[in-house]
Amino acid sequence: MKVLFDHPNPFLLAHGGFQIQIEQTKKALEEIGVQVDWLRWWDADQTGEIIHYFGRPSAAYINYAHQKGFKVVMSELLTGLGSRSDKQRWAQKLLMTAARALLPASFTAKLSWDAYKLVDASIALTDWEKKLMVEMFDAPSEKVHVVPNGVEEVFFLKPETRNLKPERNKWLICTATITERKRVLELAEAALLAKVPVWIIGKPYSESDPYYLRFLDLVKRSSGLIRYEGGISD
Repeated sequence: MKVLFDHPNPFLLAHGGFQIQIEQTKKALEEIGVQVDWLRWWDADQTGEIIHYFGRPSAAYINYAHQKGFKVVMSELLTGLGSRSDKQRWAQKLLMTAARALLPASFTAKLSWDAYKLVDASIALTDWEKKLMVEMFDAPSEKVHVVPNGVEEVFFLKPETRNLKPERNKWLICTATITERKRVLELAEAALLAKVPVWIIGKPYSESDPYYLRFLDLVKRSSGLIRYEGGISD
């Protein structure tokens, strides 16, 4: 079996956990004998049986793939949607229903809402994400498979194996891109209120992002309770 991985955003433009997930999924599949390759958009002769699309492909993309004999698997992170309140999700669903009824199909097609019904399978990281896919996008429940995020081997090693002291440190550690949907600023604010030392590891998509600048200002005013040194790739 040969699987082709596709993703719309170049890694060099937007770092984050999705990149790690894609790379680690490729590594895990190869370790169990599955042949994986990056989909080469310029290569008309590339072969394979399955396209694993990380994101939400358009209906046209899925239909073209099916015409060429490919199965299509989709993995989309629903971090923002999952963080909204029940009322906000209800309002969004209502707007989506109204848009389908009132707007031209050519317009709503660009939003790729039908992707969940057209793909051969969808991968959710949690039961909560599966619930969102089924309720918000009418994904057939039997086509949505929950595959939890893995944990790298280094986290299973004993402290002495990693050349670390076995005793716990005083810091609560948060690793995340410094962006609004990750709510890192709100975490830091809560830590200050609770007087819990937090070490935040990550970087923003842009250092001029107002959310990031507010976060930096809070770090400066935290009297050392919030530790921040940017991103760590090792």
